[in-house]
Amino acid sequence: MFYKKIYNFGDRLEDKARGRLSHYPIIYAFIGGTGIILFWRGVWHAADYIIMRFFFAAGGSMMSASLPQLPWWDGPLSMLAGAALLLTVGLFVSSFIGNEIIISGLKKEKKIVEKTEEEVEEEIKENDKIKHEIHEMDGRLKRIEQNLKK
Repeated sequence: MFYKKIYNFGDRLEDKARGRLSHYPIIYAFIGGTGIILFWRGVWHAADYIIMRFFFAAGGSMMSASLPQLPWWDGPLSMLAGAALLLTVGLFVSSFIGNEIIISGLKKEKKIVEKTEEEVEEEIKENDKIKHEIHEMDGRLKRIEQNLKK
């Protein structure tokens, strides 16, 4: 019940944010880019911190940042901030997975790299056939409309 309320609140917030930001694509891109950078910065620093603590007990000097000066929660906090920003503006899933992969998963299709050349050609033929049928239906509909006007 509590999870559902949080989910619904987040969903409404995302819809409002996407609706407003879609009118300002440059700002939208800047916010999305900032979220991605923050998220991956957090992943990077958390991984460096873990490696330093567990593998370089003497304090590794081979790290990307001066980790002894950073608090342990710097990486997880950046990761959380980036994820929250991306979730708010509706880019978290699409920026990491992509819409085509999600749609193909929902349709239970194979990935394009797993399809054989024949399967891809068959799919193209099916799409062309569907386009042709739609074109024919459009022509019929126009003829019906003309007959009704007479």
